[in-house]
Amino acid sequence: MEIDREALIRTFLAETGEQLASMEEALVALEASPEDAEVMGTVFRCAHTLKGNCSVLDLSAPEELAHAMEGLLDRVRSGDVPVSSALVTLLLSAVDALRAMVPEALDGEAGMRPSHRAIADRLRAAAAGNVDPGVRAPVVPRSSATADEGRTLRVDVVKLDRMLDLTGEIAVARGRLLRTLEQLGPAGGEALEAAREMDRLCLGLQDGVMKARMVPVRPLFRRYTRMVRDLAADTGRRARLVVEGHDVEVDTAVIERLADPLTHMIRNAVDHGLEAPEVRAAGGKDPCGTVTLRAFHHAGSVVVQVADDGAGLDRARILDRARELGLVGDTEAASEAEIHRLLFEPGFSTAGEVTTVSGRGVGMDVVRRNIEALRGTISIASQPREGTTVTLRLPLTLAIIEGLAVGVGGESYILPIDAVVQCVELPESERGRPDAGGVIPLRGAALPYLRLRHLFDVGGEPPSRAYVVVVRHGAGQAGLAVDVLLGESQAVIKPLDPMLRRLPGVAGSTILGDGRVALILDVALLLEAALVQPEAA
Repeated sequence: MEIDREALIRTFLAETGEQLASMEEALVALEASPEDAEVMGTVFRCAHTLKGNCSVLDLSAPEELAHAMEGLLDRVRSGDVPVSSALVTLLLSAVDALRAMVPEALDGEAGMRPSHRAIADRLRAAAAGNVDPGVRAPVVPRSSATADEGRTLRVDVVKLDRMLDLTGEIAVARGRLLRTLEQLGPAGGEALEAAREMDRLCLGLQDGVMKARMVPVRPLFRRYTRMVRDLAADTGRRARLVVEGHDVEVDTAVIERLADPLTHMIRNAVDHGLEAPEVRAAGGKDPCGTVTLRAFHHAGSVVVQVADDGAGLDRARILDRARELGLVGDTEAASEAEIHRLLFEPGFSTAGEVTTVSGRGVGMDVVRRNIEALRGTISIASQPREGTTVTLRLPLTLAIIEGLAVGVGGESYILPIDAVVQCVELPESERGRPDAGGVIPLRGAALPYLRLRHLFDVGGEPPSRAYVVVVRHGAGQAGLAVDVLLGESQAVIKPLDPMLRRLPGVAGSTILGDGRVALILDVALLLEAALVQPEAA
């Protein structure tokens, strides 16, 4: 029987990535619980399986290293070699080396590099009772493998994107067909019923395609276990990572673009958030700090949080640094929200010196831009001596949005439904005014609102009646005045033309059932841009 070697190699690479990730996660857990036989068994099985797979493909160099690793693990499992931090560091170095060696061996590299040979020698020496961690091999980036992890059937994401595009086009076509048949009245009765049945089937197909794109966050989250361990060692801290909600599923496109923001946030949590072990002990805390990475669903979105149990934000230090940079005046006070805003300013850092971990002022501003590019929001909560929590709220998918369609003049816009609180009629006293917005009473409170007609310079006469869509804005609410409410709809997001991508508050576009194009609005960015210069608005 002829063997498809290319397919075999693709499967081997995917399985190897999963085995190395599992081994890495288990080794960090083994360091914390040396007596855990189940964790020890996981590490040994991964090494044994990897050695066998390399043998099948005749990859002699990684097979030799995996064999040396298996020999050491066998001695550890039997109790002849004790588990220690030095031993775990050595084994993690072997994982790093294997991660680099496997692709090299597949590309035809027959022998070991000197650095990898040195690790193999240390593994054999450690099996004889001489544990010397030596120099760690560099960690090989794994972001390119993220899309392949955690799937039982591996499908090119480009194919899924194309399928989603097609279901979007079908949605537009079926909307036009239904509208046409409805206009026929009784004459289109049987055809209309068949079209409605087709509509239900198309919605099921679209839902199936969306579910096929959903992957659990576990493969992404598991990589940070090793990172927290190494960061703690580099910064003189003691830290452990606790992961919650690793089975939560999100769109694969969200996963791919979430890795870098999480890396920045976790580095900040370890380096800026957690105190030194002696400081924590003096304050009555566990010398080993905890960083919690959690995910959960809430109100149609996925929420990802990075929390630490450190000292909390140092308001005085943040304000002093902001004054040095000219971001606030010398005597200017700042609210909690303003303190948090300063942390997202480009180039802002409170680090006393530049290190390999932090201090260059490149971090939270990058996180904010990346999260906003995902149509998400970011917020910070902090308590002195208790810690800091950074919360990301992200859409479940970047491809489809549940929205409220509104009309202004002859134009249509889509507002994300999860940002909408309610809709009210614009008071008669506010209609026909030429200004950009105003304030209306709502349940005993004052609600500021802006007119979409003014924001997008829509021509034509304003209608005799108008409406205000009440939306969430930060911790409060604001209103957007529109001419007409067109109802809820599911919109397939289309990319903007390059000429329109710089429009503030516009996240994308969609095609309505009647074939017209509507802009999808990013409510948070739209209000932020409009309120920066209220006089100009």
